[in-house]
Amino acid sequence: MLEGIKSFFQTSMSADADDDHVRKRDMRLAACALLLELAYADDEFTEDEFQHLQGAIRRQYGLDHAQADRLIRLAERARAEAHDLWQFTRLIKENYSLGQKMVLAEIMWGLVYSDGELSDREAYLMRKVCKLLDLEPGYLSEAEKRVKGGEEEPEDRALDAID
Repeated sequence: MLEGIKSFFQTSMSADADDDHVRKRDMRLAACALLLELAYADDEFTEDEFQHLQGAIRRQYGLDHAQADRLIRLAERARAEAHDLWQFTRLIKENYSLGQKMVLAEIMWGLVYSDGELSDREAYLMRKVCKLLDLEPGYLSEAEKRVKGGEEEPEDRALDAID
């Protein structure tokens, strides 16, 4: 399994990985791994967080339940084997537009608030991830305000749309 995950990322980060489908698949895995890292930040991955994560993945990527569950399982394995967040954030940073990063930030905020509270560790990790993604603090704050204000994650702004 470890070889499968390594191969998954090596393919996406090699110079020959120009295939749009492969890049999208890898970015999905990277984004899901980041979301899982946030979900586990407070040492408790609640059912509300799982439901939010699965719903966001299904909406943003147009997946059914089985596909979303498979992506989550793969991301769990990739996250467990990762030494840091850089391998995930690098792929997103290099391939997502500012708009896609903002949508991801909204999903991340929605995830950390889905259990009703924001822990210090979750807030720290949000700032760290957004810094690694080159999202300025103002953008992070704007995304948080939209989530706290009750706006739903926009269906018409998908993470898969590569600008």
